[in-house]
Amino acid sequence: MNKRNFLYLLLVAVLASGVTLGVYKLAGFDRSEIVLQEAGNGENGAVVRFAKGGNAGTPVDFTLAASMSTPMVVHIVATQKTNQRASRGRQVPDIFREFFGEGGGGSFRRRNQPSRSSGSGVIVSKDGYIVTNNHVIDNAREVDVILNNKKTYKATVIGTDPSTDLALVKINAKNLPSIVLGNSDNVKVGQWVLAVGNPFNLESTVTAGIVSAKGRNLNMLQRGQRGRISPIESFIQTDAAVNPGNSGGALINTKGELIGINTAIATPTGTFAGYSFAVPVNIVKKIIKDLVEFGTVQRAYLGVYFRELNGELAKQLKLDITEGTHIDSLVVGGSAEQSGVKKGDVIVDIEGKKIKGSSDLLEAIGRKRPGDKVRIKVSRNGKIKEVTIKLKNRDGNSDLVTKKKATSFRTLGAEFAELTDAEKQRYDISGGVKVSKMFAGTLRSMTDMQEGFIITEVNGKKVSSISDLKSALSSSNSSMVTLGGVYPNDPGQRYYAFKNK
Repeated sequence: MNKRNFLYLLLVAVLASGVTLGVYKLAGFDRSEIVLQEAGNGENGAVVRFAKGGNAGTPVDFTLAASMSTPMVVHIVATQKTNQRASRGRQVPDIFREFFGEGGGGSFRRRNQPSRSSGSGVIVSKDGYIVTNNHVIDNAREVDVILNNKKTYKATVIGTDPSTDLALVKINAKNLPSIVLGNSDNVKVGQWVLAVGNPFNLESTVTAGIVSAKGRNLNMLQRGQRGRISPIESFIQTDAAVNPGNSGGALINTKGELIGINTAIATPTGTFAGYSFAVPVNIVKKIIKDLVEFGTVQRAYLGVYFRELNGELAKQLKLDITEGTHIDSLVVGGSAEQSGVKKGDVIVDIEGKKIKGSSDLLEAIGRKRPGDKVRIKVSRNGKIKEVTIKLKNRDGNSDLVTKKKATSFRTLGAEFAELTDAEKQRYDISGGVKVSKMFAGTLRSMTDMQEGFIITEVNGKKVSSISDLKSALSSSNSSMVTLGGVYPNDPGQRYYAFKNK
């Protein structure tokens, strides 16, 4: 099959600093092909003024909306440092070398060469919480936040959610200007919006456009994460001009309210070509709340496998409706099965919201937590039936992930998990604590530690559990902390040291 018939997906974290404008053509791509490049859309917060005696639908001035929103949109600079262990085998595919500025067939980055990239973020609280895209700060050792007044702060990563490509960071500041969170359910196709961000490292850039579609499912996150996540995509599509560096910026409405976080653009060139996509703010609200309360996202599952209904499938299944999500099968013991939902049902409504396709379903359930109850309507044998479902988590119960289970050592910039008995046997060790997730913090800025490392000792003291690790770190009086351990399937003890602040 000719490759120009495919939708090419490229997740572009941000524009690397120092790159000259005009080089963002992807080598090897025909201009008829589409590449989804992560960037930022604007926010829908402009106040529209109209000319006297003119067409009431003709916007003249967005200055008030721009002045209201720009102080809340920040510039984020993420610093990475590729080390020898992480560089092995990472080669740049030929078609990407021109984009990344690689001259030849060398490694993805020179060993131990720091790299910097930039994006945008939105201040959502006066005490320093900032929402951005996960891909903006992913794998960063350090995250710097530059405010509209040019003040710079080091940020701590509170949590990330690859399923929605959102992340929450925090800076140590008070009395910051914070954005008003709107309601993305009220967004209408055709309404004016503003995109605010930092494209090409050009700070505080504002563009305007209209909402051109809602509920776009691009399969971008699934492909970008190679199937490791359960993506939730229901993007707001606009024609406001956005480019690399807008990622994580604000999409605002004419009241100055945040209605979305700009995340991706559709482009054959690497720069804006007419369409951009933002995560709806109602999803953003839920993710922020979860990350602040728990440090991790509380994901609820309906317990169904489904296909989006269309005319062809409806004809094949002999259905008299063409919109909704058709349930192909049910998870045994899952929420839907236990509530009386049946294979072959078509979900057409969730809590009063019409379900036209998969993006509507994913967004509706994505706003919920395990234990929440939802009212859904299904079409069964031509009749509408209402069912109340109590949602479960991935483990099949309604428990929330507690702070203890989602232990996050924020200053270290890592999450930890205890080894299972099977892992102890497989790795032939008596115990230890696995580094399950890393983000900006001490371990990334001061060491070359990688995710998956199993900590077995702290300053020579054996650790077998998270409580052991926490106790050893808190009781250390040494000016340096040394973590010893192993990598699975990589023989040899390794040690990482950092200053004990």
